Amino acid sequence: MAALAPAGPGDAASAALDELSLNFTYGAPGVGNGSLSGAWYRRNQIHLFGVLLAILGNLVISISLNIQKYSHLQLAQQEHPRPYFKSVLWWSGVLLMAVGETGNFAAYGFAPITLIAPLGCVSVTGSAIISVTFLKDNLRASDLLGMTLAFAGTYLLVNFAPNITQAISARTVQYYFVGWQFLIYVILEILIFCILLYFYKRKGMKHMVILLTLVALLASLTVISVKAVSGMITFSMTDKMQLTYPIFYIMFIIMIASCVFQVKFLNQATKLYNTTRVVPVNHIFFTISAIIAGIIFYQEFLGAAFLTVFIYLFGCFLSFLGVFLVTRNREKEHLQQSYIDFGNIPGKQMLDKIQPDSNSLSYGTLPDGSDSTNSQSGEKKEV
Repeated sequence: MAALAPAGPGDAASAALDELSLNFTYGAPGVGNGSLSGAWYRRNQIHLFGVLLAILGNLVISISLNIQKYSHLQLAQQEHPRPYFKSVLWWSGVLLMAVGETGNFAAYGFAPITLIAPLGCVSVTGSAIISVTFLKDNLRASDLLGMTLAFAGTYLLVNFAPNITQAISARTVQYYFVGWQFLIYVILEILIFCILLYFYKRKGMKHMVILLTLVALLASLTVISVKAVSGMITFSMTDKMQLTYPIFYIMFIIMIASCVFQVKFLNQATKLYNTTRVVPVNHIFFTISAIIAGIIFYQEFLGAAFLTVFIYLFGCFLSFLGVFLVTRNREKEHLQQSYIDFGNIPGKQMLDKIQPDSNSLSYGTLPDGSDSTNSQSGEKKEV
C-alpha cells in the first residue's frame, strides 16, 4: 500500500480557497451552495440564532437611546421642565435598553465572542437611521457611506467568524480558567491596568485613550464572564444543571464588578470629551479587546485558515470605519447658530438679534449702546 503524503502549504491554501468559494457561491450544486444555502444554514444554525439575538438586541438599544433623547428634547422645551427620571417616556427607553442588553447577553450563549462583539456597530448605525427618520436629523453623505461599510463588514463577520460550536459547561470554563494562556493574559492585563490607573489617579492624566483603554481592559473580562454565565445557563436549560458549580458564581461576580467599573470610566470619558469622539474609539477598543479575549480564553480561532482570518479582520476594519463615518462631527451640526438670541431668557423681551460685523468698530458691543457708553464716561469724569 502506498503511504499517504503529508499535507503541504499548497493543500492548506487550496482548502482556504475552497472555503472562500463556498461562502461566496450562490445557486451552485454541491455541499457549499453559498452562505444562504441549506447546507451552510445547517452548519451555522446555532450561531445564526446568536447573531439574530445580538442584532435585534442592538437595534432595540438604538431605539431606546433615541427614545431617551426625544424625552430630553421634550422636557427641554417645557416652560417648567421636570426631572427626566419622572418622565414615563424616559423610563420606557430604559426598559427597552434592558431588553436589548438581555438579548446581547443571551447571544453570547449561542455564538462565539469574536462573532457577537463586533456586531455593536449595528447599534450605532441603527441609531443614526432612527435619528434621521424620526428625530429629523440631517442625513449626510458620510452617513450613507458609513452605513454601507458597516453592513458590508457585518456580512463578512458573519460569514468568516470562527465556525466552532462549544458547549459551555462548568468543567469547560474551569479548564479554560486555569489554562496557562489565560493566566499569562490576566497577569499582563492587571499590570497594564495598574500602570494606567497610576497615571490616571496619581498623575492626573485623563486622556481619552487612557480612560477608554481602562474600559477595554475591563470589557475583556466582561465578555469572558458574560459568555461563561450565559453559556452555563443555556447548558443548564438544554442538558444538565450547571448552576451548582462555584465557577458559575465566580464568573457572575467578575461580570458584575467589571461592568460597574467599566461604566464608571466610560462616564468619565463622556464627561471630559465629545460623544462623537468617545463612541467610535470605544467601539474599536471594546471590539479588539473582546476578540483577543475570545481567542485566548475560548481559543476560538484555533485551526482557522489564514485567508479566513484575514477576511474576518477586514470585515472588522470596515465596521470600524463605518462607525467612525456615522459619528463624525454629528453634534457640531447643532452649533451652527450664527447669532445670539435673547428671546428664550425668562422675563426678558427680545429686542434684537446680535451679530455685529467683526470688521466694524462696534464689534462686541450692544446695538444702540451709546447711552450706556455715555453714562460710563460721565461716571468716570465725576470720579
